[in-house]
Amino acid sequence: MPRVVVDVMPKPEILDPQGKAVLGALPRLGFAGVSDVRQGKRFELEVEGEVTEAVLADVHRMAETLLSNPVIESFAVRVEQDA
Repeated sequence: MPRVVVDVMPKPEILDPQGKAVLGALPRLGFAGVSDVRQGKRFELEVEGEVTEAVLADVHRMAETLLSNPVIESFAVRVEQDA
């Protein structure tokens, strides 16, 4: 089945406390060289049939109304190719 992925991230101007917590923990765990961390969400939707423009438009509406908070988050929709 085809898979459509929706990646949701906090908008750049929104504080990301989870990302900051990860950024603070990395050096304590021995990891260096990371200057910033932003934490988001990934949704994988398996769709029936072919991924058409209409299906992608539906997924876009899903992302706007349920999967993200458009006030503080942005999202990207993409089709993931079979491995």
